[in-house]
Amino acid sequence: MDYSAALKDYTPFEFDNGRWVRTVYRRGTGPAAIIIHEMPGLHPLVIRFADRVAAAGMTVFLPSLFGDPGRPVSRGYALGEIFKGLCISREFSVWRAGKSSPIVDWLRALAKTAHGECGGKGVGAVGMCFTGGYALAMMTEPSVVAPVLSQPSIPIAAGSKKRSAGIDVSPAEIACAKDRFEKEDLSMIGLRFIGDAAVPEARFDMLKNTFGKRFEAIEIAEKDAEPGPMGAHSVLTVNLQDRPGTPTKLAEERVIAFFKERTGA
Repeated sequence: MDYSAALKDYTPFEFDNGRWVRTVYRRGTGPAAIIIHEMPGLHPLVIRFADRVAAAGMTVFLPSLFGDPGRPVSRGYALGEIFKGLCISREFSVWRAGKSSPIVDWLRALAKTAHGECGGKGVGAVGMCFTGGYALAMMTEPSVVAPVLSQPSIPIAAGSKKRSAGIDVSPAEIACAKDRFEKEDLSMIGLRFIGDAAVPEARFDMLKNTFGKRFEAIEIAEKDAEPGPMGAHSVLTVNLQDRPGTPTKLAEERVIAFFKERTGA
């Protein structure tokens, strides 16, 4: 099926970092924000969030890493893409804590290019679900100044205490982020629903202990999630209650304000 209508306000281009080529959808003016979609792909509710970032005065970059761009979320579609993701090894690291995915190199290159084209103080980046840890790993690229981790779900915990308390970011990348946070007076935001098995409490505890006051944790009760096909999980998209004053709407507003503040939009 043709899902292109969902991205009709965006201009697509191919971005090549010398190793991989991926389609990126662009919209807006002002400093750059890279919005890395969740499972199962670049669906309409990710695009809705991107529209709001663009409306706030930023240039949005939407890379398509898997799935069908513009295709709405369904349980079958999500489970199919999750199964495919578990089998991917070349571009994505799914099971190992302490190791970032190779595709993060491509995202760093995109951030550097976006900053060069859009200006401002730097680039905002948000990862979601499968890509939730990517914004932290991207901090080794100096242009990235506003990382957001929305329901970071990798590595898959599956009963492992080590994986539950880990994240798909290498020790060297964590050390770089900590150093930059202090020297440049930066910080990051993490979001999750309390009780979400895909985002263990131990993972957020580790981030709090590692980064201290530089990690702003936004943890929302399950009852405040908009119902969705996969339970309370996607804070900024599927499970966002799109009404003024709801916890998820306030979280969305906080992320957009964070991007604007850090990038100078």
